Order: sequence, then C-alpha cells, then structure tokens
Amino acid sequence: MLHLFPYYLALIVVIVLLTMVANKIKVAYPILLVLAGLGISFVPGVPPIQIDPELIFVIFLPPLLYEAAWAISWKELWKWRRIIGSFAFLIVFLTSFAVAWVSSRFIPGFTLALGFLLGGIVSPPDAVSTGAILKFVKVPKRLSSMLEGESLLNDASSLIIFRFALIAVSTGQFIWQDAALSFGWMVIGGAGIGLAVGFVFFKLHKLLPTDANTDLVLTLVAPYIMYMVAESVHSSGVLSVVSGGLFLAQRSHLFLSSTSRLRAVNVWESLSFILNGLVFMLIGLDLPEITADLDGVSLFTAIGYGLLITLVLTISRLLSAYGAIVVTLVARNFITVADTRYPGTKGPFILGWAGMRGVVSLAAALSIPVHLNQGGAFPQRNLILFITFIVILSTLMIQGLTLPYFIRKFNLPDYDHHLPEDEEYHLMYKKLAEETLKHLKTQLETQVNEHPALKQLIRKWEDSNQLLNDELQTSDHKDIYLQMLDQQRQWIRDWNKDPATNEEVVRKHLQRLDLEEERIHYS
Repeated sequence: MLHLFPYYLALIVVIVLLTMVANKIKVAYPILLVLAGLGISFVPGVPPIQIDPELIFVIFLPPLLYEAAWAISWKELWKWRRIIGSFAFLIVFLTSFAVAWVSSRFIPGFTLALGFLLGGIVSPPDAVSTGAILKFVKVPKRLSSMLEGESLLNDASSLIIFRFALIAVSTGQFIWQDAALSFGWMVIGGAGIGLAVGFVFFKLHKLLPTDANTDLVLTLVAPYIMYMVAESVHSSGVLSVVSGGLFLAQRSHLFLSSTSRLRAVNVWESLSFILNGLVFMLIGLDLPEITADLDGVSLFTAIGYGLLITLVLTISRLLSAYGAIVVTLVARNFITVADTRYPGTKGPFILGWAGMRGVVSLAAALSIPVHLNQGGAFPQRNLILFITFIVILSTLMIQGLTLPYFIRKFNLPDYDHHLPEDEEYHLMYKKLAEETLKHLKTQLETQVNEHPALKQLIRKWEDSNQLLNDELQTSDHKDIYLQMLDQQRQWIRDWNKDPATNEEVVRKHLQRLDLEEERIHYS
C-alpha cells in the first residue's frame, strides 16, 4: 500500500487542477473528474484500482453526510418537508419499483429481486454533483433547498431497499412481516441513535474544558461513531449521521466558541472537497475492474442496458416531480402547505432533471458479494456493476451538462426572496447597527458615558453603519463589545424565525460576527 502513496498524492494534485479548470469553464467538477479517471485508467502502467465498498461506506460516507447536515438550512428543510420527504422516501421506492419491473422484463436473467437490487443501487441522486452545478447558475432558493434536503435523506431509503433485495436474492425468500419490522428499526433506530450520540457529544463539548483543537477533533470523530454504532445494531447508519448532524448543527452556538466554529468551517470544507474529489476520480479509475467480466453479455449490449435504465430513472423522476406538485395542489385544500401558489411547469422539470447519480450508487454496487450464502456465484453481479457505471456516467454527462442550460433558459423567479442577497445582507447589517445603538443608549448609558472608546463606537455606527475598526484598549471595553456581539447573534437568530428571512444572509452575518470576535480577542 505504501508504494501507491505517491500515486494517490498525484491524484490529489490532478483533482485540484481539474477543479480549477472546471471552475474556469463553469462545468461541475465531478464530470471532469470521472472523465479524467476514465482516461487515466487506460494509460499503460497505471496501477489497477480496486475500490473497497467498506472504504466508501465507512471512511467517505459519514463525514460527507455530516458536513451536508451541518450546511443545510433546518428551516428550509422543515418548510419543504413534504416535498423533500416524498422525494427522499416515496419516490425512491417508486423509482426502484420501475427499475425492477423494466429490468426483469427486458434484461435476460434478471428476476424481480435482482431488479429491486439494481433499483436500490441507482435510485438516489448525488448531492455533490447537483451542488457543483448549482454553484454556477442562479436557482430559486426553494428548489435548491428541496434538492439539498432530498439528497440528505434519499441515501438511507435507497440503501434500505438495497439491503432487503440483497437478502431476497441471497436467501431466495422475502418475508413481509420481518421486512416491515426491520424497516421500522432501521429508520427509527437509526434516527434515535444519531440523536443519542449527538446529545452525548453535545454534553462533552459543554462539560469538558475543550479548546478549538479538541472541539475540531470531536466534530471529526462524531460522524464515524454515529455511523458505526447504528450499523453495529443493524439500523441505518446514514440516518444516524444525518439526524445527529442536524441536532448538533442547530446547537453549535451553544457549545462551540467562535474560534472553533471558524476553524471547523475551514477544515470541513477542505476535507469534503478532497473526499468528494477522490471518490469521483475513483469512479472512473475503477472501469477496468467493472468491465472485466460481463457474464457473457457483449459490451455493446451492456451499454444498451445501462442507457435503458438511465431512461427509466429520468422518466420516473420527471413524472414524480410533476406528480408531487399535483398532490401538493390537491392537499392544500385539506392541510396547510408551504406555498399555495401554482409553481408552473418549469420548476418541477428542473427538480426532476437534477438526478445525477454518484458515489453511493457505486459503493452499493461494489458491496454486492461475489458469492451467495449457499456458495454459488452471485447472479448478474458484474452486469449490475457495469449498468451502475453507465448510469453514473450518462446522468453526469447528459443531465449534468444540460441542467445549467435549462436553468438559465427558464429564468425561474425566486418567490421566497424578492431582494438580491447582497441588498438583503446590507439591510440586515443596517438593522443590526440600529438595534445595537438603541441598546447602548438605553441599557448601557452609564458605561458609554464613562468610556470614550464606546462613544467613538457609537459615532462610527451612527455615521457609516460600520463596525469599529480601531482596537479597543481595555478589557472592560472588550467585554462590553463582546457582549454586544452576542446580543447581535441573538437578534439575528430571532429574526431568522421569520419564514421570509433568507438564512444564507443570516449565516453570512453570523460568520462576520465570529470573525469580528476573533479580531477583538487578538487585539
């Protein structure tokens, strides 16, 4: 393994260079990385890559899910919970059923159980690809929130289907009662374990004398413990990481200092970038292993099967997107929904077209055992692997490259936030300054009269709504200023309870206050 270390270092350098190229030409970097890995795999002398699925499930998946759970807006997740829930669970099941039916009808040797196995593998869209594409185009907040929320949860539902189908193929039987109980335990147990482990880490941060370094280490360890504890008792490790991550993310201001928060953001962004880059590069590099043996099926025929399943996935997702909107329009007559306005036909199309597949699909396919429990070869394993690769490659190339075009072409209005983000940011900044001035003049009038530096602070805010840039000279002044920053954080969180408030703007202000607090600490 050590002799391959320079090779992996070279891959990381290639990933960085290709990501810069992708940003330059405004293409989602996963597309270039998969194609680059595919090209490198044909270079003579390149060491063969064999991806261990446990490496992805245990090493890669927990931190990627955890980082996504911290980054997502809980307010938006809850606001669009019905649409997100339907895409993450119900539509994943319907898509798996469609794949199972088509594959059992049109692919020789495929039973319905094998079809459900394939459906569980290819049903979840990849969050990283979608996020990388949306970075270059303006998309309404509600659509990005739906896609982010769906991608956070659909891995769990697809892997549950995959597990049940794997048992059915391996044992030759499927008991509905046992499956229902197992499904309930996977969902409820996974979420419960994640919350329990998250609560333990919350108390560790609160009760122990941690600093920025130990806080950061604990955040790095947490997702692995959440995942492994859940998997050890046969519940969903994915749901465990997601629920635990959401629990801690909503309470980060209660147990992390400003230094810890700033360091964690920087470290987690870099870690996620490296992990995602390696995974997509490895997808392309793994092609020789995938095509080694196609169970007697010609390469041309196998590609046709992969494109057929890709077509089924695309049509199923588009129909589901429009169906979810229709159901919401009917349901608004009986229950309260997030938005009662008719969304038109363009929004559901974008939601349905954003269905690129990625790392979870490949990891699930690779985790299929080579042999059955009885000792025979697992049926159609290599063909399932190849179909999965074709689905990943074709969805990245077709939908990934055309999605930005459709988004620009449709020019969807943002119903939820009428003001540009920069303008809303400055308006909130001005409102913060006004509230701070009022608080200083009414609640801290004595301290202001005694300290010239605080008077200067008031004059600066009154004149230009700019935060104080000069160093505060005494610890008393610093304490008051830090108290004001904490008070500003509280006001911002209170304003964030308003559904009309843009949470991205809120996060930018909270980060600005963290940076300001760091400057005061070191002044």
